[in-house]
Amino acid sequence: MRTFAILFTLMMSSICVAEDTSFEERLKTAMESDVRTPEEKERDRNRRPVDTLKFLGIDSNMKVLELIPGGGWYTKLLAPALYEDGELFVAIGTTRVKERLISETGFDRIKILEPKIELKDGDKPRLRTVDSFELGESGFDAVVTFRNMHNFDAAGRNNINDAVFKALKPGGIYGVVDHTRRHMEPFTMENRRRADPVEIIKELLDAGFEFVDYSDLHYRADDELRYEVGRKSVTGNSDRFTLLFRKPSS
Repeated sequence: MRTFAILFTLMMSSICVAEDTSFEERLKTAMESDVRTPEEKERDRNRRPVDTLKFLGIDSNMKVLELIPGGGWYTKLLAPALYEDGELFVAIGTTRVKERLISETGFDRIKILEPKIELKDGDKPRLRTVDSFELGESGFDAVVTFRNMHNFDAAGRNNINDAVFKALKPGGIYGVVDHTRRHMEPFTMENRRRADPVEIIKELLDAGFEFVDYSDLHYRADDELRYEVGRKSVTGNSDRFTLLFRKPSS
């Protein structure tokens, strides 16, 4: 009887392991979804979402906030991968997610945060800023934002970082990816959609975050950092920094 009980326990354990699907496998399944357009799938090779999210430490049981999801390129991957065991929230710039994505099958669990903010003109042309605000939700395991920091002036970025810091749980992680600008290079209309990684790191340290790591996943040696990222010679091949920070545990 005891032998049978042991065998039964081992059998059930093996079944549970077999049914357990890793975050990476869920992500790869989401990448093949018909919800994604051919153009979005074409960007997979360049944006490397599996490697990027692995570096940022995202897992299937996390409470994750995607900040400024825009067209929802990453949302279409995160939502299915977190659907069963985790939670996905989106905040700021969520119009396309609300209008086009949340009604799709499998995306109904996305939670949309609508903090009280007013996007205003920043201190330089075509940059935006926001006053101090709170996201209205806390206890996040991770917050991620992709190619958004360059849209804000320093004051706006600082207020965003403060809001993220308050929303993360102790030990929570903050992942930031953006187009690279040369350090201390003056702002121009040619580099306006790039961000200085040294400046971004300093701002996040000032906000109270710990610097954890960086990755060269999106390093592009042939991007001279001279031209607007939308130029035909640069788009889809811009050099991007990938940074990981943590809210201190105590």
